[in-house]
Amino acid sequence: MAAASAGGPSNPPPTQQQSSPTKAVRVVVKGRVQGVFFRDWTVETARSLGLAGWVRNRRDGTVEALLSGDPYKVDEMVSRRIPVGPPAAVVTAVVPSPAEPVAPDEGFHRKPTA
Repeated sequence: MAAASAGGPSNPPPTQQQSSPTKAVRVVVKGRVQGVFFRDWTVETARSLGLAGWVRNRRDGTVEALLSGDPYKVDEMVSRRIPVGPPAAVVTAVVPSPAEPVAPDEGFHRKPTA
């Protein structure tokens, strides 16, 4: 009879508790960001930081990207890298919004214009 109450609540496996957190942010980048190597630069920079996601031109002249991965590296990309961009770009605004993370094994790639 005592055995039923002796077990207590079960704990989730340690791997679930200790998995690294993932952050995802969707950004719209405004300014002179098309025709200046911005998408390719974003792919190279995001991959170098180990981020997953995508980047694409938008018909309104902006660039849109989804950045997913280590929170510190996502913040690095959004706060420090994208506002500077490649040499020929002139970024006037970076508008972030929350997004759902993507699987790391999806990598980072270019998508067609939307």
